[in-house]
Amino acid sequence: MATRDRLELLRRAVTAILSQEYAGEIDVIVVFDQSDPVALDVDCPPGRSLRVTTNGRTPGLAGSRNTGITAARTDYVAFCDDDDEWLPGKLRAQVELLAAEGGVAAGTGIEIRSRGTSNPRPGPERPVTFRDLLRDRVFTLNGSNLIIDRTVLTETVGLVDENLPGSYAEDYDLLLRIAKLGPIHCVRQPLVAINWQGSFFARRFPMIADALAHLLAKHPEFATDPVGIARIEGQIAFYRAAAGQYGEAWHWARRSLRHNWRERRTYLALLVASRLTSGQRVLALLNARGRGI
Repeated sequence: MATRDRLELLRRAVTAILSQEYAGEIDVIVVFDQSDPVALDVDCPPGRSLRVTTNGRTPGLAGSRNTGITAARTDYVAFCDDDDEWLPGKLRAQVELLAAEGGVAAGTGIEIRSRGTSNPRPGPERPVTFRDLLRDRVFTLNGSNLIIDRTVLTETVGLVDENLPGSYAEDYDLLLRIAKLGPIHCVRQPLVAINWQGSFFARRFPMIADALAHLLAKHPEFATDPVGIARIEGQIAFYRAAAGQYGEAWHWARRSLRHNWRERRTYLALLVASRLTSGQRVLALLNARGRGI
């Protein structure tokens, strides 16, 4: 679990993990990123352990997660953002699913909590394939609900990509690499609470565009799915426009529309590039509905 300057939220997240109803051992590794480690003062039941360390790799989320992965000795590795919460039964349900179905990774459904409301979103009805992830991000699969076979992760899939600008979309990149080995299973029940406050990255527009371009270059298979590549190109166009890089925005918008003229993100990008609205305003309206670009 990577963290920085959110101690109270961190304690809540760690307590939810240590309280999981799971017969095996749980070892929680908290990695403080660009900040001094702090004792958490939480109850640690029998069969549970809690370690605190600092990010000794690239500053940011990717380096922090890799610090935890390389320190782990358990059969599985799982992540949780420090402002999210595992709900009761999460870990047990995933381990039982992988034992029954095989595979190397599993997710769950999620419960989005925002502004006093709760919106459950069940996980996919069938295992998620690599082709599925090229076509669609599959929003319910994310860093806070993913569990992965540790040996397969470290020896075959590889660690979290520390070259992604700002660690943006690091979980999407990891999902793509896992899915190349086989489908990702998913418990349909919402078993992770995502406490939605809008994206941490929401105002870092050039960095997001750079990260998405990095993702396209890293996974050339996107070119085999016109809908999937148009989605990413439309996002890049939007964030270039939001950053005031209007020429680049029009370039990426044209690419997106050539692949799929129905891509709605591209039209939002063109609205911003035409200076009819701002990227911040579009994001604020989407975030109010628990959505992003």
